[in-house]
Amino acid sequence: MKKILIISLLFFSANMFSQNEWENIFNGKDLDGWTVKIRGYPSGENFGNTFKVKNGEIQVSYENYENFDFRYGHLFYTDRKFKNFHLKLEYKFFDQQAKGGEGWATKNSGVMFHSQHPKTMLINQPFPVSIENQFLGGLGNVDRPTGNICTPGTDVDMNSEKVKNHCARSNSDTYENDDWVQAEIIVYSDSIAHHIINGEKVITYTNLRIADDGRLPKNMIHKKNEKLSEGYISIQSESHPIKFKNIRIKSLD
Repeated sequence: MKKILIISLLFFSANMFSQNEWENIFNGKDLDGWTVKIRGYPSGENFGNTFKVKNGEIQVSYENYENFDFRYGHLFYTDRKFKNFHLKLEYKFFDQQAKGGEGWATKNSGVMFHSQHPKTMLINQPFPVSIENQFLGGLGNVDRPTGNICTPGTDVDMNSEKVKNHCARSNSDTYENDDWVQAEIIVYSDSIAHHIINGEKVITYTNLRIADDGRLPKNMIHKKNEKLSEGYISIQSESHPIKFKNIRIKSLD
């Protein structure tokens, strides 16, 4: 009961201040302040113009790819790290998946937080050590909630127990139509995080930490079991075209 009360108070306190001090970290015009890292390429190389700005949105698309070929990518906001914060953005899947994209990656993307810096990633490392708010679109035949959590090189707890799988499903609705969806994350360092979809809290977890789950790169093995208390924010490129807009953040320090 005590833990539930604390979680509820933290969630309430974040929403108390939700009308003040929002900062746009995407200016709607260019990728100033952002850095690309695509698997197989050095930090800063935007292979195939994967990440671009069009109509005031960040668009992730693959018209210059002959084959996706496991080129998982991320676009990092590298101006500074974030520790305690409330992040809001909107996303929208569009068009068809790139040729060569894996089946699980259809209408699959996300936003990562508490991430390592892209310059510290190995050349062939597909995902940064981070926590992911995973975005999924409906495929018309099964429940496919969005706002899930995935843990590349990390671990978290739910209900005071370690989450055993790489990804844990939220309790969100399945969004079959490719409409704009509003996603939020409220994070208090390594203590607790909430995912919110279209105004509804859909998952909560605690005790964020680095872990060797088979995805921890060799240059970060020495950090195993360290608390994951802060880091960078990034958006994903996983083979299905997606758009992002209205990316805003507010410090909760």
